[in-house]
Amino acid sequence: MRKLILAAGLAASLSACGSSGLLNRDRPDEFAVSRQAPLVIPPDFALVPPAPGAPSAATVDSSRAAMEAMFGGPAARSATESAALSAAGRGNAAPGIRSSAGDPATDVVEKGETTRDIIAAPEGDGQDARASVPQQ
Repeated sequence: MRKLILAAGLAASLSACGSSGLLNRDRPDEFAVSRQAPLVIPPDFALVPPAPGAPSAATVDSSRAAMEAMFGGPAARSATESAALSAAGRGNAAPGIRSSAGDPATDVVEKGETTRDIIAAPEGDGQDARASVPQQ
């Protein structure tokens, strides 16, 4: 029995080497492969040597440089935008308020179920929106 199983296994493994019959498949041509040229980093002619007395690259604040690279420097504001910000009390805002607004330890005021329903409402085209003012 062992010899029969061994012979069947040997026949199955050798049948994969054949190029005709049931197991005929397309194979890649290993001689058609060509070598590609290696990648070369072109020289950067915009680089200049550091000026004497300039701060070294290690002293530059990398996080600030990354933020300026991503978002640019402070944008110039129009007169209308500056007036709106001043009217909204821009000078009274705490400097780190954005980092503490989403903090779980921040105390918030419960606005009630109506506000929660408005925020959770699905977006629509506004055609079915109706407003009613209770009569007093």
